[in-house]
Amino acid sequence: MRRTFLLEVVMIAAAVAFMFPVYALVTLSLKDPAQLSQTPLALPNPPTGDNFAKAWSAAALAPSLVNSTVITVVSLVALIGIGSFAAYFLARAHTRLGYGLYVLFLLGIVLPFQLGMIPLYRLVTDLGLIGTHAGMILFYTGVQLPFTVFLYTGFIRALPREYASAAQIDGASHLTAFTRVVFPLLRPITGTVLILNAVFIWNDFFTPLLYLGGSGFETVPVSVFSFVGQYVSDYGLVFAGLVMGALPIVLVFLVLQRYVIKGFSSGLKG
Repeated sequence: MRRTFLLEVVMIAAAVAFMFPVYALVTLSLKDPAQLSQTPLALPNPPTGDNFAKAWSAAALAPSLVNSTVITVVSLVALIGIGSFAAYFLARAHTRLGYGLYVLFLLGIVLPFQLGMIPLYRLVTDLGLIGTHAGMILFYTGVQLPFTVFLYTGFIRALPREYASAAQIDGASHLTAFTRVVFPLLRPITGTVLILNAVFIWNDFFTPLLYLGGSGFETVPVSVFSFVGQYVSDYGLVFAGLVMGALPIVLVFLVLQRYVIKGFSSGLKG
């Protein structure tokens, strides 16, 4: 009983520590300048939504949200489509080629992508994709593909082979067996792949700053950064911009969070 009580106290303390930044961010975004100067961490009395309206127009968040959404969604579709099918081959083909490719994907996880930033930038520049959505989508698909293949491969190895084999006995090709039988069974790990990659792509700051800076196609983190530098003295607007920039991906995470643990645990069984 005493041990359980201590664990509960530790968990409550950890929850408070994690929630305090969120509380401070939301509270400060709902205060006018007078309240910020007097009681910055007290509850807003009364709360105001003027900061959000001003930040929305001043930071030009509408086009930034569109840019981030397009880049994130298309990158996720490419990652799920390519990664799941590649993982199916690697998990089912017990050949030297399959093993060698799997090792290469693992190396892609171990090696930080920052090592290839200059060659990648030159490549995207030579392709004429700097300052475009296509350049960012190509970059994120390549960088996150090893991690995506790793997650899918572990999950597919845990699936019984009989599902696809039965479809092939009935005359289905490998592609048909994968799309009609195997892929629907990958829903838990697909949710994991989606949320982990979405959080990384949406929150990434350095790459969009390097590839999209000054192009008019800046993503939310880049727009919020420039907004913070311009309105650093008006913290109510700054925190309102941060809240609006983080809210979409937070909502996606809350909806799909149950798939993260489920996908990991199912894959680890195999």
